[in-house]
Amino acid sequence: MAKHRIYTTSFASVYPHYLAKAHKKGRTKEDVDEIIRWLTGYSQDDLATILDDGTDFETFFANAPRPNPARVQITGMICGVRIEEIEEPTMREIRILDKMIDELARGKAMEKILRAP
Repeated sequence: MAKHRIYTTSFASVYPHYLAKAHKKGRTKEDVDEIIRWLTGYSQDDLATILDDGTDFETFFANAPRPNPARVQITGMICGVRIEEIEEPTMREIRILDKMIDELARGKAMEKILRAP
């Protein structure tokens, strides 16, 4: 099976789009980074390194130190596809992150985005 082109896209090239989407709705870089850290287990220093070194999406998710087990609670539609029906693990992780950033941009409370108990 051919890899989807986004897998080889650098995370740093898409990150500004996450920020722009959040900023348009009055949310901050810190909010975006908190979501990424929650989802992956990367530290803020790790995230800075990833943004500097051109890490691609596939490597970004494959090397995530502590993928949050609660990420399976992120469900619903994103880009016309139901997240829980995406079989390919990397694409599912990308779409979970997209969904969380969308929720942030829609003004959802951070506790709800992070599926806090």
